[in-house]
Amino acid sequence: MWKENLKKYDEIVDKCERFERKGKTMPYTSANGYMFSLLNKDGEFGIRFSKEIQEKYIEELDSSLFKSHGAVMRGYVLIKNEMLDNHEKMIELLNESYDYVMTLDPK
Repeated sequence: MWKENLKKYDEIVDKCERFERKGKTMPYTSANGYMFSLLNKDGEFGIRFSKEIQEKYIEELDSSLFKSHGAVMRGYVLIKNEMLDNHEKMIELLNESYDYVMTLDPK
C-alpha cells in the first residue's frame, strides 16, 4: 500500500505549482518553515489545517486526526485512501493547507 499511495501522492503534488514534494524516506511538503502534508510509513496521508478547518474536515470526510509513528500529529487530518483517487479534491485540500501555513509566522 505504501508504494501505491506514494505514487498517488506524487501525482497529486506534481499538479500543485506552488510547492513540491520533499523527503526520500518520509515524503512531505513544506512551506514557510512548516510541514503541511506527509505520507507516513504505513502509507497514510495527512494534511495540516487550522483547528477550525481541521474539525470541519474530520466531520466532512468522516475521518480523524492523523497519526505518524504512533503519535497524533496535532493539526493534521487523516486523508482516507479512497480520497487519494479524487485528484481535484486533493489538490484543493493541499492548496488550502499551503495557504494556511503561509499565514503563520515564518520559522
